[in-house]
Amino acid sequence: MNTSTPEIRSLAVRLIALEKARDPAAGPRHVCDRLRVPLARLAGVAGYRSLVSRAVALAKAESPALNSAQVLDDGSITGLDAVAADSGLVVVAQLLGLLITFIGDPLTRQLVADTWPEVAVDDPDGRAGRQP
Repeated sequence: MNTSTPEIRSLAVRLIALEKARDPAAGPRHVCDRLRVPLARLAGVAGYRSLVSRAVALAKAESPALNSAQVLDDGSITGLDAVAADSGLVVVAQLLGLLITFIGDPLTRQLVADTWPEVAVDDPDGRAGRQP
């Protein structure tokens, strides 16, 4: 099951780029870490851990380079920084796709907008008027 679409992947790319702009050492793990706080408030730590575990499992099926990635009890991901950026992107895209599946597109957009106010979430490419 692939929960990500090209639009979701585009959003994932933009979120990773924003994190890298803040800290050049940042990457996909930082995006997941930033989402952890609001999602843990919404679903609890166990709920977030389950969601991110599923995203990692789906991403591993798509990118075997992620086989060393593991989700810890607090929901953080180890082994993600050691893989190629494209593999990390798959995890973020899967996480966003699962969010849309479980809480819906509007709430996912609001959560991303609250976490990254500088991101235009109404369209994946930063152009007004398009919907993912």
